[in-house]
Amino acid sequence: MTQKAYMIGTGIGNLAAGIYLIRDGGWRGDQITMFGLNKHGANDGDTVAAYEDEYGITPLGNSQGYLAEGGRMLNEETYENLWDLLREVPSLDNPGQSVTDDILDFDHAHPTHDVARLMDKFNGIRNKGDRQDYNHMQFNNHDRYLLSKLMLLPESKEQELNDVSIKQWFKTSQHIFQTNFWYMWQTTFAFKKESSAMELRRYINRMILEFSRINTLAGVTRTPYNQYESIILPMRKYLTDRGVQFVNNRKITAFQFKDTPLRDDIIVTGLEYEEVDNDNQKGSVSIEENDLVFDTNGAITDSTSIGDLDTPIKENMEYAPSAQLWKQATEHFYDLGHPDKFFNDRSQSEWMSFTITTSDHYLLNQVTRITQQQPGNALNTWIDSNNLISIVVHHQPHFKAQKENETVFWGYAMYPRRQGDYVKKPFIEMTGREMLQELLGHLAEVDSSKDNIRQHTDKIMASIINVIPVYMPYASALFNRRAVGDRPAVVPKHSKNLAFIGQFAEMPFDMVFTEQYSFRCAQRAVYHFLGIPASELTPLHHYEKDPKVMARATKTMFR
Repeated sequence: MTQKAYMIGTGIGNLAAGIYLIRDGGWRGDQITMFGLNKHGANDGDTVAAYEDEYGITPLGNSQGYLAEGGRMLNEETYENLWDLLREVPSLDNPGQSVTDDILDFDHAHPTHDVARLMDKFNGIRNKGDRQDYNHMQFNNHDRYLLSKLMLLPESKEQELNDVSIKQWFKTSQHIFQTNFWYMWQTTFAFKKESSAMELRRYINRMILEFSRINTLAGVTRTPYNQYESIILPMRKYLTDRGVQFVNNRKITAFQFKDTPLRDDIIVTGLEYEEVDNDNQKGSVSIEENDLVFDTNGAITDSTSIGDLDTPIKENMEYAPSAQLWKQATEHFYDLGHPDKFFNDRSQSEWMSFTITTSDHYLLNQVTRITQQQPGNALNTWIDSNNLISIVVHHQPHFKAQKENETVFWGYAMYPRRQGDYVKKPFIEMTGREMLQELLGHLAEVDSSKDNIRQHTDKIMASIINVIPVYMPYASALFNRRAVGDRPAVVPKHSKNLAFIGQFAEMPFDMVFTEQYSFRCAQRAVYHFLGIPASELTPLHHYEKDPKVMARATKTMFR
């Protein structure tokens, strides 16, 4: 009987697993079926109208413009699996090139060099050459000691960080949370003080090459367009062209397991589902014992809520559907982790984004003037904003359908429950218009010219097509405080045909919140089931063992 694979979730991890099966396993596409609630995953980007259609959202008051729930920063040096696999995927824009060629060619032609990474209302852009200049990390000796101690903790002793937050690790040196380093680190990678010290340790090690250039974000690799169009669509086309079947709007609600004598083997025999666009019609899929099941056991964009220019979000209180399925599996087997550690405390994981679409480039030109950098140069953060607001002004156009006169850029607030500085209500309660007003207030504070942006508010507001607020309760859930064992292994012990793919599966060394982690999960799972030796996995760089890199990092600590 022909072996088959069933993918639960159509995010980047399962797309990668499908390509690994075809490229390295010699599988035919018609052996693979993918079940998804949407076509994007966390690498998203589309028109607002397309989101309303895809998610079944009741039409908002304003369906114009574009929307990206999040944005992904790639890294050329440490995304080894991603670049290797995407060399297999043809470009949709440049015949004869791969997706890897597309992205790296674009990035090399448009290198990132951020000159306005941090801003505050007293100093404007923190790049004036004094002690506030964000070139300086601003550590004291105790900060340096605790950060070095965390980094140098051996992997074999990672359990010493069980359920330890970053705030707890630095409890004797709270000074670090007022440093340029922390402002840059937390807003680049979306950490909070409440996040896991265990995960911070992994990041410091894996991203040590970027430590010395975090102030300019020179290591950030950007895609030509949003990640959906630049990465997801080419991967989906590669798979579709080879016969992979995509079943959209199907929610897998439960695993059926074989009743083995001692519950010692994990064997999926069926999948129960609901058709979310067909009156929640229920059904099941039979799984043969030699078939494979790949489950995305957690998604950071689950339970998202969307508003528009004049409509605030209405918080979706649903427990993450992907984690609910994972939770159902833990009721059958004891060693599959603890989903509640990641999906039952929104205070650790929530934040909001907003996407601005304008009908001309006036606002874009004002932002460029104030920040002194061209679109595409990464990330600007207002460190004294109560909600900790940042914006990312992409290279334009950010969407293929974007008109020449349109501008699209994106921002986010790390603390949505806090009151705004200029709009006196919690950020989560603001309309898109009010979020823009909040942003304009912060831009005005750092605009030192006589022709302050405040004087152009009416002209700016007249150019606004839409501002889309997006509340993501689980955006940083992968950083929640955790202990060893809270995440299941990619292929759990005694599993015969079930693997977990994505940000909530456990692998050594690598770091979550990256496409690299999802690609690596996919390769580990596929190679395990196909009997390909672990020695054949794509080699990873270990810059934390490179003397030159470590010397630069040490020098940066004292910069």
